Amino acid sequence: MNMSPDEQVLERIRAEYLEMPGMRLRLEQVQRLCGIERSMCKVALDSLVDAKFLCVKSDGCYARSADGKVPGQRPSRGDLDVLPRGSA
Repeated sequence: MNMSPDEQVLERIRAEYLEMPGMRLRLEQVQRLCGIERSMCKVALDSLVDAKFLCVKSDGCYARSADGKVPGQRPSRGDLDVLPRGSA
């Protein structure tokens, strides 16, 4: 499947945040981590915020939203809700 450069950038950023769910980075840090030009990085991050995959914290860091799921993605074992003991 051929992806446009914009889609590739979105997928790259999503992959980083899925790999490290607790990650909180500023724009400049995401830019360096992913090797993306600043304006493209900002557009991509804004798009992921609009899609509710990421959120912007009060300190300006981008983090995965609580439900930060990718449509059509199967949950990983760590994403599954586990019932407390004795509640089943």
